[in-house]
Amino acid sequence: MRVIVVGAGALGTMHAWHAVERGHEVVHLEREEEARGASVRNFGLVWVSGRAAGPELDTALRARELWERIGAEVPGLGFRPSGSLTVLRTEAERAVAAEAAARPDAAARGFKLLDRAEALAVNPALRGGFLGALWCERDAAVEPRKAQRALRTRLLATGRYSFLPGREAREVVGPAAVRDDHGDTHRGDAVLLCTGATLGGLVRELDATLPLRRVRLQMMQTAPLGEELTTAIADGDSLRYYPGFAGPGLDALNAGQPQHPVAGEHRMQLLAVQREDGGLTIGDTHEYETPFAFDVVEEPYAYLTEVVESLLGRPLPPIRRRWAGVYAQCLDPGEVVLRRRVADGVWLVTGPGGRGMTCSPAIAETTADQLGL
Repeated sequence: MRVIVVGAGALGTMHAWHAVERGHEVVHLEREEEARGASVRNFGLVWVSGRAAGPELDTALRARELWERIGAEVPGLGFRPSGSLTVLRTEAERAVAAEAAARPDAAARGFKLLDRAEALAVNPALRGGFLGALWCERDAAVEPRKAQRALRTRLLATGRYSFLPGREAREVVGPAAVRDDHGDTHRGDAVLLCTGATLGGLVRELDATLPLRRVRLQMMQTAPLGEELTTAIADGDSLRYYPGFAGPGLDALNAGQPQHPVAGEHRMQLLAVQREDGGLTIGDTHEYETPFAFDVVEEPYAYLTEVVESLLGRPLPPIRRRWAGVYAQCLDPGEVVLRRRVADGVWLVTGPGGRGMTCSPAIAETTADQLGL
C-alpha cells in the first residue's frame, strides 16, 4: 500500500514508522522544514506514572514497550529507561502516593513508595528537603529535539519512505488524495492527517465540530547540571494533575493543602528531566483559555526554579532557553486520541494532549491495525 502521512511530529512520524515497518510505501508531508511544534517543545518523557486506569494506561504501557524496542533500533532517539521519582514533601502528598502504590495496577506501573533514604539511593542528586518519593520504574525518556530526525534517517534507509518538507496539505481532492500548497497532488491508499495543534485550515474545512482544544505551556532548559540526575523528577502538584492519582487521598490533599498561588494561577506541576548534554528541561504551566498570550511570563519560571533548587539542595545552573508550546487535546474523556475518518480514505489523528510523546508509538500502531495496514 501507499500511505500519505501529513505532519512530521511525533504522532505523524510514528504513523510513518509503523506503515514502513509493515512493508508499505510512505510519502510524508510537513509544512515546516521539520517539526517545530509540541513534538520538539516537550520533556521527551515516556510517562506511565499517573495515567488513568483503563485505555490510557494500557496505551502508555504498550507505548513504553515500543519506545524501548524502537530505541534499540535507533540509538539516536536517546532512549533511557531511567524511571521517575515524584518527590513528596508533606504527609498529605505521601498519603496520595501510598494510596496509588497500593492499587492493583501498581506493579504494572512500576510503583514503589520510598522513604527519604531509599529515594536518595535511587537518585543521589536529591539532597534537599523531602519526606520520600513515589518511584515509577516504567517511566523513561528520549531526546525530543532529535527523535523525529533520527527516526526519519532510519526510515529513509529503507527505500520505501519519502520526506517532503515545506509542503502544507491544503485540500482533499479525491479518495485518499491531498493537494499541497505547491499544487502537487499526492495519492495513495490512505491519508493520515497528524496535524498536531493546527486545527484550522484543512482540518476545520473537513470537520468544524471536532471535540478538540488547544493547550499552551511554558518550559525552560538549563546549562549542564554538572552531575547526573538519574531519574526524572516530579513534585506533589503532579499528583493533582494526573488522573491516575484520583481518590480519597487526593481529595484530602486538595482540601487541606492549597497549591502555591503561582502554581494555582498557572495550573502548574513540576517535571524535570536531564538531557544528554547534562542540562535540565523543567516545566510546566497549562493555559486553556484562548486567545493565548504571545509572550512568556517570568513568575512560573521563578517558582519552578525555587522548587527544583529546594529538592536538589543546590542552585540551578544558568537558564539557557525558555519557550512556550501548544498541543491539541481531545475533549472526549473516553478517548486517548481523536481518530476519525473525515473523508473517503482520509483519517485525522490528533489531540493526544500531554500524552503525545509518551503514547505516539502505540497510538500509531492502533491506527495501523484499525486501517488494516
